[in-house]
Amino acid sequence: MRGPHNIWRLVRTGATFERTGAMKVALDAAEAPARIRVAARILGWPFAWLGYKGDPALPPVTRAITALGPAYIKFGQILSTRPDVVGPDLADQLSMLQDRLPPFPQDQARRVIEADLGRPVDALFSEFGDPVAAASIAQVHRARRIDNGAEIAVKVLRPGIESAFRRDIDAFHFAAGMIERLSPATRRLRPRDVVAHFESVVTGELDLRLEAASASEFAENTAGDAGMQVPKPHWHLSARRVLTTDWAEGIAMGDVAALRAAGHDLPAIGARVLQLFLRHALRDGYFHADMHQGNLKVTRDGDIVIYDFGIMGEIDEYTRRVYAEILMGFIRRDYERVARVHFEAGYVPRDRDIKEFARALRAVGEPIFGADASQISMANLLAYLFEVTERFGMATRTELILLQRTMVVVEGVARSLDPQINMWQVARPVVESYIRANLGPRAAARDLGRAVQVLGRFAPLLPEFLERRMPELLREKPLPPPPRRGLAMGMVLGGVLALAGAALGAWLG
Repeated sequence: MRGPHNIWRLVRTGATFERTGAMKVALDAAEAPARIRVAARILGWPFAWLGYKGDPALPPVTRAITALGPAYIKFGQILSTRPDVVGPDLADQLSMLQDRLPPFPQDQARRVIEADLGRPVDALFSEFGDPVAAASIAQVHRARRIDNGAEIAVKVLRPGIESAFRRDIDAFHFAAGMIERLSPATRRLRPRDVVAHFESVVTGELDLRLEAASASEFAENTAGDAGMQVPKPHWHLSARRVLTTDWAEGIAMGDVAALRAAGHDLPAIGARVLQLFLRHALRDGYFHADMHQGNLKVTRDGDIVIYDFGIMGEIDEYTRRVYAEILMGFIRRDYERVARVHFEAGYVPRDRDIKEFARALRAVGEPIFGADASQISMANLLAYLFEVTERFGMATRTELILLQRTMVVVEGVARSLDPQINMWQVARPVVESYIRANLGPRAAARDLGRAVQVLGRFAPLLPEFLERRMPELLREKPLPPPPRRGLAMGMVLGGVLALAGAALGAWLG
């Protein structure tokens, strides 16, 4: 129930943010108007003594979120993918948010496994160790299958996590509604939609069968990619609250010293991380949207292991084609062409000035040509692009925000391994390959072939359809122009630069 009973939860939240010093940081990052600031102070300051203290070693916002528990931790992680809402600086801080919850007892994990799989743990696993990682939603145990001795990872949902999330999400919805009522100006950030997106993500993560499906699909898509591995799910040992996969053996990507000591070629690994992400996003349209160091390992042979598929991003084929068109315009420094593609695709409202938009694109693109490619920061580019988004009324679309955010994260991973990496030069082969395969006569012929196949399937139905519909159509009045796709894709510029800026410096230089 999204009613006034949620006020107590909001008071406790505000008190914790006030006590930890996170309130001012969060309000400043969101550029909150006066009414929101006053309401936040009323909910926070008088009750600060009721707030959780948190870990003083953490930054204020991260400290408050971890103190408030699993739902808030997960919400912080999701917000880290929405710099358009919280700002690039706070999004960067939230992207470093680590799950800091203590593990729940092993006997509880055993009960969950036995309830979901219908058999005793000792009948399924010859070994079942203590948890090796405890996250906001689940924890992971290292185990060994009893039938074939294979080493595996068993992920188990926290007991009672579903009801706990439902309670907190209810409060989030209530808070979002209050924010929109108190400050109509905040509606452009769509607080209710942000919470709804969070709810959909969490709902998916609370059913581990869906994560198993994501892992399986991702593994199939990338089966031919050299230098990477994906732990595959063990379906008969997985259920709604239990996910069993291959064990991911290797050195954590974040342990640079250990990687160096093991003799790995760090620049090569950094380049491969970037190329793999670009290939998955462009070629497959399906990519891992949480590729931080905690979800990456390096094997003894130098392969990159990617795991934890709770958050995935997807881009349809049409959108990828449009990206390619926009990329070609950037590469040729033809900003009017880039602007025209945006308007034709409906990314920008038609009542905006196309010439003015082209000049805004020039302000984004020209610095790329005049700077050392190794010094260009995706975070800085995105900060400017968010201003362009607001100015030209481009609405956001979740998968593109995930794309941009993931690119920034991947850039950080690559630079942690090789601070001098030239992002454009490394990504150039992937981008060129996509352009060759998807633009030009060969791609047009392939599209035509698909269209003929579809027409062939429906050909037997066409005569009857035309006989039935044509008289009606001839009697109908002309239809009004179709509505603009005003809610199509916002932040497309960030996605383009994130996926493709790759080739700019290296290709032209």
